[in-house]
Parts: sequence; structure tokens; C-alpha cells
Amino acid sequence: MNGGHCGAPGAGSPALASCSPQKMCSWMLSCCLALQHLAVQASLLCIFHLLLLPTLPEEPPHAQTTSELLARSLFACGISTVLQTTLGSRLPLVQIPSFEYVVPAMVLSSHLSLGASMDRNGTAVASTCPAPHCTIAGSRAASLREVSGAVLVSGLVQLVLGVSGVCGWAARRCRPMVLAPSLSIIGLSSYKEAAFFCSTNWGVALLLMLLAVTFSQHLGSCCLPFCAWPQARGGFTEPLVPTLRMFSVLLPFAGVCIVCAVLSHLRVPWESLDLATAQLSWANSTFHAPWLRIPYTGEWGWPLLTPRVLAVGIAMAIGCSMNSVGCYVLCGRLLRAPQLPPHACNRGLCMEGLGSLLAGLLGAPGGTAASIANACAAGLTQAGSRFSVQVSALVCMVLGMSPRLAGLLTCIPLAVHGGVLCVTYAVAVGTGISYFQYADIDSGRNIFIVGFTMFMALLVPRWLGAAPAHLATGWVPLDLLFLSLLMVPVFLTGFLSFFLENTVSGTLEERGLLSDLALRKARAGDHHPCGDRGEDRQAYGLPAGLRRLLPSSCKAFPCCFLCPGSEEEGGEEEGGQLCA
Repeated sequence: MNGGHCGAPGAGSPALASCSPQKMCSWMLSCCLALQHLAVQASLLCIFHLLLLPTLPEEPPHAQTTSELLARSLFACGISTVLQTTLGSRLPLVQIPSFEYVVPAMVLSSHLSLGASMDRNGTAVASTCPAPHCTIAGSRAASLREVSGAVLVSGLVQLVLGVSGVCGWAARRCRPMVLAPSLSIIGLSSYKEAAFFCSTNWGVALLLMLLAVTFSQHLGSCCLPFCAWPQARGGFTEPLVPTLRMFSVLLPFAGVCIVCAVLSHLRVPWESLDLATAQLSWANSTFHAPWLRIPYTGEWGWPLLTPRVLAVGIAMAIGCSMNSVGCYVLCGRLLRAPQLPPHACNRGLCMEGLGSLLAGLLGAPGGTAASIANACAAGLTQAGSRFSVQVSALVCMVLGMSPRLAGLLTCIPLAVHGGVLCVTYAVAVGTGISYFQYADIDSGRNIFIVGFTMFMALLVPRWLGAAPAHLATGWVPLDLLFLSLLMVPVFLTGFLSFFLENTVSGTLEERGLLSDLALRKARAGDHHPCGDRGEDRQAYGLPAGLRRLLPSSCKAFPCCFLCPGSEEEGGEEEGGQLCA
């Protein structure tokens, strides 16, 4: 897979050199970077709940508050992030309920809730579903249990895809003509949600974007003299870092939130809510929530498993797996990590499956997947510290045990969410476009593949969103499966581009494989065997303590898909001896 060895803009910068995934930053710098990851993660979590919860039945007087749902999602995401950065792909990736969970959950909730409208921003499914496709739902708790059941099923399917090695097999066959349209659509698929939230106040959203662009691009090389961070070990200080670029998301985020808080305190009307955005309320979210409540499985009832839940859960797993593989490639390319090996991809999907299993058992309405927004923020700031991501995961777990503190995230203005989406997902679009340079884009074959896949990924969800009743096979679970898959642009782009790229004949130059061959020849002629394999082991290898506990041979199922092959391990050991 062509996603890791290619350079990224600014990748050779001091920020990345002093704060790479393999090198621990200072404590103060790590905490600030963790706060930046937490800000982006909180924004994405709020967006997920704001889009999903209004589609559920009306909340009864003693139902679960929104802050408790947020707390459970934070707790599951924190644990999943620790697993991902420790035992999974080992990339500095934050876990969130991605957009690939939103659409299937909204499809299921609209099927359960008669008369619930979902077509506010043109990205969801209309609520009008004639009998017998609709069933009158009972309470919000019953609907949440079915959505949690779908999340549970998606976790099981992701585990199977990771353990069986299907994820790594598919990732090795994702060439530039698959990655380019897929990553571009991952970024473009969120433009309607971004515009929807920015519409509450375009001035606030544009201010955040202006500050982020100024700090990351115009003032990217500016090193502030008072930001010499104390080192965790020893008394010296590390070299000055481009502070404005490293915190080009956190500083605008905090500054705009402070401006909005001051305007609200002065009773200056700054937020304009129309009929659609007025439904996104956080009523009863914070003031009635407890300070401490440790989530445990079965507290709100066990997840419900029905045929329609199984269908939606399978769709969730397929869409999120495609999104996660794209996120692994995106993060590796932006941070100039080595090429992603199949075993790391399989482990990463397994850890996400475990996180989704935990989220479903806890009653959360969304599973865990690699955060595109956080990966793009790390690429924008060129700071990819694994330790800072783990610190943010611990903070998430603490917030998850306090619904009152988790409810404070609901104070973030809606326009800030839109600005964060615009700044981060734009990086995904640009990264996808950059992959076209490795293929012959003037080829008629490639022009058709790119144009057809991206056009259909935007057309089909638009048509189904306006008229979901047109998709009727006669069996409701099958309808929900197809609807949940075809409403996700990432699935359409990934499936169509993968199928066409691997079935339509083309030369090596057309398919973008010449760069791979040149890279392999360069590695074969390299006289320092510890270089690439040592970097691969540092970036994607399991911790040294855990490697000692594993058997010397990884040929048995399922270890053969989760650990490096015997040849790779032998090469690493030989390279390590030569390096020593």
C-alpha cells in the first residue's frame, strides 16, 4: 500500500523530529498536545450525538441524560484509544464514533421511530417509511438498546475481519487509484454537516478557520521564545518548536470559545438558530447529572439483538473498517511513518472491534473508530506524539466517569464544531488528491475510475436520502443493510474504486505501481538492513515486554495475521544485531 513512504508537506520539520510517534515529548508539551486532541475529539463526539439523538423518540422525564451518554462514549473511546496505541496499529490515533456509525444508526432509529425526521441537512434518511417497514417504537431507552445492539454486532464483525486477516489483505491491494478517491470522499462527505453547523454563526466559524490557517500556514515557522518546554528527564530544555503551528487547532478553538463566552455573558445575540438547528438542544444535559458514576455493562439494560439490528451492525462494521484503513494510511502519510504492514492493520481493526464491543455493552449509541479529524489535526500541526494521545485517552476515561464534567462539552458553540470540521477534513481531501501524482492521471482508465467512483458516492446517498422507500426488497433487514451501506459515501467509493482498480487492465505506470517497485529496489540495495525494518518495528511493532511473551513462531492462526512474519522478525533481529 502506497501510504507511508511518501513525503508530506512539512514532514521534515523540527516539530515532527522532536515529537514523533516513536519519541516521547516533554510532559508539558505532551499535555498541551493531549488537550488539543481532546478538543477535536469532544467536538466530533458532540456532532455525533447532536445528529443522532434528535432522531430518537421523545425523552421521558426520567430517561438517561445527554451528558450520561456523552460520558459513556468518552469512557469507551478512552479505553479503545489506549488499546489502539498500545496493542493495535500503534499509530497516534484517537478513537471516536465516526460518521460511518451515524448514518446506519439514523437509518435504524428512523425505522424504529414513526414520524422522526432525519433529512435536516440532506445527509440522512427521510423518516417517512410506510407500513410494514415501520414499527412504532416504545421509549428512547428501547431505541438506544437496539442501536447499542448494532454497535455490539459491528464490534464482533470487526474482530472477525481483523483476526482473519481480511483487513490486511485488502489494505495491501489499495493502490493510489483506490486511496486517492477514497480519502478525497472521506473529507468531502462531511461538507454538509460542516455547513449545517457553521450556519449557526458563520462569523464565529470563519474566525476559527482564519486563525487556524494563519497559525499553521502563514506563521508555521514562528518559534516563540518563551516556549522552551522543560524536559521530563534531566534538567535541560529541548530546542524551540514552532508553537503556533503545533497548536494551530487548540489556540483558535480556545480563543473562539472564549470570545463566544464573553458575548454570551454580555448578552450579545451572536448565535442564530433556525428551525432545524433549534432541535439540536442539550436540554437536561449537565445540571441534573451526577458528579461521579462509573459506567458498567447492563446498567441501562442489555443491548437488543434482532434481525434488523444484525443487518445494521454489519453495515456499521463494513463502513467503519473502510474508514479506519483510510485513516491508518492518512495518518502514516501525514506523519511520514513507514509503510503500514498488514499485521498492524489487522491488530488495529481488532482493537477497534474490542472498543465497539465495550461501547455496545455500556449502552453507548456509537462504537469506536479511528478519528479522521484527529489524524488530520496531527498532520496539520505536524505533531504526532503517541504519548500525548495516550494522555488524552486517560483524560477521556476520567471524564467518562463524571457525567457532570462530560456535560460541560455541551457548552461548545455549534459554529465551533463546523469550523473544526472545515479545518480538519480539508486536510483529508488534500491528502487524497496528492495520491494522484503517483498514477498516470491523464490515462482514460484512471479518469473514468476516479470520476465514476466519486460521482456515484455523492449521487446515490443523495437519491436514497430523498426517497428511501424506493429501496424495498421485501425483507426489512435486507432493506436496512443495503440502505445503511449505500448511504455511506466511503463504502461506495472504496468498493467501486477497489473493484475497478483490480479488475480493469492497466499498465504499472497507469496504476501507480512504479513508485512501489522503485522503493523495493532501493530497499533491496540498501546496505543498512536495520533502517526500514527498525523503523517499522518502532512505529508498528508491539511493545518489547509483550513481544517476549509471544511464541517465537507466529505461524498458528490467528497470530499469523496479527504478528510480523517469521522472515520479517528474523530480518529485524539480524538488523538489530548489525546496528548494535
